[in-house]
Amino acid sequence: MLHGMRVISFCHYLQGPASTQYLADMGADVIKVEAIHGAYERKWSGAGVYVNGVSGFFLCANRNKRVIALDLKTPEGRDIALSLIDSADAVVENFRPGVLDRLGLGYEAIKARKPEIIYASASGFGATGPMKDKPGQDLLVQARSGLVAASGGGSTAVGAAVCDQHGGALLAMGILAAYVKRLETGHGTRVEGNLFNAGIDLQAEAITNYLTGPNNTELFERDPHLATWFHQAPYGIYRTADERPIAISLNNPATFADALDDDGLRALARIDLFKDRDAYARATAAAVKKYNFEPLAAALDALHIWWAPVNDYSDLANDPQAIHNRVFEKVEVKGGTATLVNHPLRYDGEVPPVRHLAVEIGHDTRELLEELGYDAARIARMAEAGVVAGVDLAPVSEQL
Repeated sequence: MLHGMRVISFCHYLQGPASTQYLADMGADVIKVEAIHGAYERKWSGAGVYVNGVSGFFLCANRNKRVIALDLKTPEGRDIALSLIDSADAVVENFRPGVLDRLGLGYEAIKARKPEIIYASASGFGATGPMKDKPGQDLLVQARSGLVAASGGGSTAVGAAVCDQHGGALLAMGILAAYVKRLETGHGTRVEGNLFNAGIDLQAEAITNYLTGPNNTELFERDPHLATWFHQAPYGIYRTADERPIAISLNNPATFADALDDDGLRALARIDLFKDRDAYARATAAAVKKYNFEPLAAALDALHIWWAPVNDYSDLANDPQAIHNRVFEKVEVKGGTATLVNHPLRYDGEVPPVRHLAVEIGHDTRELLEELGYDAARIARMAEAGVVAGVDLAPVSEQL
C-alpha cells in the first residue's frame, strides 16, 4: 500500500526502528542508515538471544528494510546520506536532540535543502523542555509517566517495552498523516514523538478519570488481586486450587456467584463493587481457590463469564487464536531460525510478508550506492577509507 514511498531511517534501539518497520511492512522502501560498526541494536539482545550472531533485538524491529552502513562524520558519508534524503519522502530519526544538527542532517538543514520533506523525530521526553537531555528509556518513562504507580501496587513495571512499541506506532501514524498531506499539498511536515507522551497516551482512560475525579492517590491502594485502581471488582488476577492464574473481568455479580456456586459472593452481590472492591476481591479469591483450573473453566464458560487463562509466552506460541491470526512467523537467519512477531494488521485478509532481512552490517550498501550512481572503483575506495561498510557482501540478488 505504501509502494512508492521512500523513508530514510537514522534510528536505533526500539522506538524509531519499530516505527519504520511498520512503514516497511506496509510497502515503503525504508533505508536504514547504520554506523559502519553496526547499529546499536545489533550489539545487545534481551536474555542474550542471538541467531548465528544476529541479535534478537535487531530482528524484532528491522525486517523489510534495506540497510546501508555509513560514517556520517566523514564528508563523503554525509554526502551519501544527503543523496538518499534527496530521493526520499520522509526522514525518521531518534538520536538525542542536537546530534544530527551537528552532523548537518538536522531538521532545519534538511528543510532548507528539501522543503517538502517529512522530518520525523522520536526522543525520550521531547526536543525541548526541562527533560530534553535526560535519558529516555522505557523503564524510566514507565516510572515517570505514572504507569508503575498505577500498576502492580506501585512497585511493578509492565514486563515489556510498551512505551517504546507504542511510541513507534504513534510515530508511524504521524508520518502517514504527514504523507497524506504531502500527497495532497506537496508540503512537508515536522513530526515529533516521544516516549513520555506515549507512556501517558497508553493510560488515557485511567489518567482522564483520575484527573477529572477526586485526584486521590489513595485510590491506587487496593487488594493485590485487582488489576487496576479504577475498575470495580473483581477485575483482576486470581489463582485456582492447582495454582493456575486466571484473569476475571467485569461480570454481573449474581451470575458470577452462580457460576462459582459461592454463598460468599451471593452475599456481596449488591455492594458497591468499586467502593467495596477489596472485600469483593477477597471473596472472589476465596471462591476461585476452591476449584482446580479445568472445572472452573467449564463452570465460567457455562454462564458466559468474562475470563481468560494467564498465558506465558510458551502458552501463547500454541494459543489457537494466535495460530489462526498468524501472529508469529518463523524465518531463516544464516542457517538458523528466528520467530518474529508479524505485522499486527491484516489488509484484505493478508498478513504483510517478511520480504527482506538485513542480517549483516551494511547488508545493502553496495546495491544502494549503485542506485545512487557510484561505480565499483569509487565504492571500493570508500570502503577502504572506512566511509562505508558491507560492500564485500554478495549482491542482494545472489543472497535471496
